[in-house]
Amino acid sequence: MDFGRHSNARLSIRVPAELKTMIEAAAACLGQSVSGFAVSTLAQAARTVIEQGHVTRLSGRDREAFMAILDDADAQPNKALKAAAKRYGPRKNPSQERS
Repeated sequence: MDFGRHSNARLSIRVPAELKTMIEAAAACLGQSVSGFAVSTLAQAARTVIEQGHVTRLSGRDREAFMAILDDADAQPNKALKAAAKRYGPRKNPSQERS
């Protein structure tokens, strides 16, 4: 995404003078304006936070338990799984849709 064009929203923050000096120095190192540096840095941080919110991390023990459940050939779907399957219906593999 290009966040530098067609800007119509404003974000105002106050920072300590020392932090402002550091931000200005970092922006200069990258050849960016302070505003451009702030926008790109905040956008990347926001993307990272949002992505991390969509990831479930498992311990080694939990991963092994999860994989064992998936590998269990005798496992049967419970009522909730059957209801979800009915609600969402059959799904096609996207690679099969292209042919």
